Amino acid sequence: MDTLLHPTYFPSISHFAALAQAEIVVFEVADNFQKQTNRNRTYIYSPNGIQLLNIPVKHSKESHQKTKDIQIEPDFDWQKQHFKSLEAAYRSSPFFEFFEDDLRPIFEKKHTFLLDLNFQILEIVSKCLRMKLDYSTTTEYFHEVDPNEFKDFRALVNGKKDSSLFESYTQVFDDKHGFINNLSVLDLLFNEGKYALDYLKKQELIIL
Repeated sequence: MDTLLHPTYFPSISHFAALAQAEIVVFEVADNFQKQTNRNRTYIYSPNGIQLLNIPVKHSKESHQKTKDIQIEPDFDWQKQHFKSLEAAYRSSPFFEFFEDDLRPIFEKKHTFLLDLNFQILEIVSKCLRMKLDYSTTTEYFHEVDPNEFKDFRALVNGKKDSSLFESYTQVFDDKHGFINNLSVLDLLFNEGKYALDYLKKQELIIL
């Protein structure tokens, strides 16, 4: 059965668990862009607790703009800011330095389109996880899909509605703020390294 997902910015652990457990992956690219979703944002564990990283995008006068047409706003140096935030959050984690050079190109290449950036991230993070990622993309949007044909995980793009609960693992600042559930997959990667993929494969997923 195919697994249907949105490509997002440094996807959540639930998102990558769905990828790790999928037989066939199909990414939704024919949808309308929605603000305040994980299409252009991710959450990390900073010294002060949970922190949102948001990519600024160009706003259009059109009320319905396709996600594949969304362009990144070039007037903000968000890449430098995001990398500094990741360093502050994870420099002391067990595996930050191990993956730093693999991830650096994401913060150096200037993409025009959000979707191109998100696919670059998916491919690089999958390699870091040693996870094979073969996928196709949609050509048209269907609000509902046949549950016998697809595992529809597109709702995971709305992080506020994602109530997935996962096994705890050691986090850098958990002595201050406790375990924070379902952050960006980067949190898992930097803290668990080569064990991250095994973790993703055994987490229980609920289709929203």
